[in-house]
Amino acid sequence: MNGDKPYKVMIVDDDKFLLNMYSIKFTNSKFDVTLAGDGQAAINKLKEGYEPDIILMDVVMPVMDGIEALAAIRAGGLAKRAAIMVLSNQGQPSDIEKAKQYNVDGYIVKATSIPSEIVTEVLALLERTKSRRESMA
Repeated sequence: MNGDKPYKVMIVDDDKFLLNMYSIKFTNSKFDVTLAGDGQAAINKLKEGYEPDIILMDVVMPVMDGIEALAAIRAGGLAKRAAIMVLSNQGQPSDIEKAKQYNVDGYIVKATSIPSEIVTEVLALLERTKSRRESMA
């Protein structure tokens, strides 16, 4: 928890089943959850003023993939306080390197992690990046 307020997480993935599953897991862990079905939808929400504590970004999506969305987030100065974690089935070193070019805070391969482990990793990341977010608030 973020003091008395729940952490705000934006989950960006085109797989509706996974979005629903992660939404339930994070909601049950007292997160305030916002969902986006592709990178462009995520960018639109951020441009509208939504400020998450963390963004979980899939890579392979229609309309705008995760790497393009990361580039747009960084270039547009969006979600400056947010930690960004890639949550993808793309686990090749070249995929991870591509994402790291955009200063992501973490990279999880979906196929090797169960949802409760992902929630645990996200909470740990938010605790590690807490001082950065507070200094930018």
